[in-house]
Amino acid sequence: MDVILHIGAHRTATTSFQSYLRANRTELQAQGIGFWAPWRTRGGLLNGIADQPQASQDTRRATGRVALNLEGARRKGIGALVVTDENMAGTPRRCLRARGVYPGVGERLARLSAAFGRPTRVTLQIRALDAWWASSIAWLVPRGEGLPDPDTIEAISRAPRSWRDVITDIACACPGTDLQVTAYEAFGDRPDLLLSVLTDRRAVPPARPGSFAENRRPDAAALRAVLADRGDTLPTPPPQSRWTPFSDTQAACLRETYADDLFWLRAGADGLARLTEDPEPARPRLNLAAAAMKRGNTDDGPARKLAR
Repeated sequence: MDVILHIGAHRTATTSFQSYLRANRTELQAQGIGFWAPWRTRGGLLNGIADQPQASQDTRRATGRVALNLEGARRKGIGALVVTDENMAGTPRRCLRARGVYPGVGERLARLSAAFGRPTRVTLQIRALDAWWASSIAWLVPRGEGLPDPDTIEAISRAPRSWRDVITDIACACPGTDLQVTAYEAFGDRPDLLLSVLTDRRAVPPARPGSFAENRRPDAAALRAVLADRGDTLPTPPPQSRWTPFSDTQAACLRETYADDLFWLRAGADGLARLTEDPEPARPRLNLAAAAMKRGNTDDGPARKLAR
């Protein structure tokens, strides 16, 4: 049985993907595809694994619990098991307090990999850093987090840690495991295509683009209302619907870092991971002959006027 750990990241349509899996549970089971989502993984299944255990016996008990559940999935005829929970990598609150993306993700994935007996694949979906941070902070504010101060925002925009460091940490923690990276910009509104590349199966239940849009970040009006209840204000002009904490310069720095990460991935990621960027690579297209791309319409004219 193939075990695929879909570890997020947060704010990359993970909840929408999980809702798609749940909506198509029966059809997926008929195809031999099973899944464990947060309503199962956070119900005690992964307790004492990703987070630092209090005692060694906690780890042994948790590993045995996972092994029993894996054996149950095999007996049901599951050929590909997708374990999807973005909290396996960490939490946005920890990222904000560390001013960097997913600190400690290597240790967490090392424990998870050991518990699952070296999974077949680990998949991480990444997103442009300026949009990821803005979405994460906006999501945290209604959950009790205050607006970051200007020094924190500046530190985040200049942080040396990026997706490349997260991917490197995961690769070191899971040697011998296929590490797949997908882009939110390509798969965010197509959970069916994401499942297809996760499981290497073409015939998955289709989903209309945008039909699963869960857990969206609050807009500026909603944030303003939350902060008003606390006696605070949102430093954003009213016409702006999507709030961002970054100035144009800070956002440009984050986008440049993300572009560098994508360049590194497209260049092979030092053999650590592979980037799956095009969800539909088999689209038909016209391929012109090499000569047709170099010669113009009038190139043959002089040739007919040459002396015989």
